[in-house]
Amino acid sequence: MIVNGKVPLNSLEIKAFRDALLAERAQLANEDAASAEDRDTVMLDQQSVGRLSRMDALQRQAMAQATMRRRAVRGARIDAALRRIDEGEFGFCQKCGDGIALERLNLDPTVPTCVSCATGA
Repeated sequence: MIVNGKVPLNSLEIKAFRDALLAERAQLANEDAASAEDRDTVMLDQQSVGRLSRMDALQRQAMAQATMRRRAVRGARIDAALRRIDEGEFGFCQKCGDGIALERLNLDPTVPTCVSCATGA
């Protein structure tokens, strides 16, 4: 079947992308769980921790929270790509409907648009 002059991905390619997306989602969940302690509230115990140590702990907490937000954004993109797979829309541009180049999907399987639509050309 040819759609908009392009051949869609075959079932093996789609399965490979699904497996890669699921693996990445699991990895994000593992990383999120592993860094949960770093995101916890920093206790300001004046007796056991000095001012610089508290500042280090606050900075570590802020960095862990920012990383968690980036993981959440990536997770949402992965979930959207998995939905497109389930709906039979994976590999097709969400704006123009043309096929997305396999090379582009190999770089980032979560991209929803072709290069032309992504660049506004």
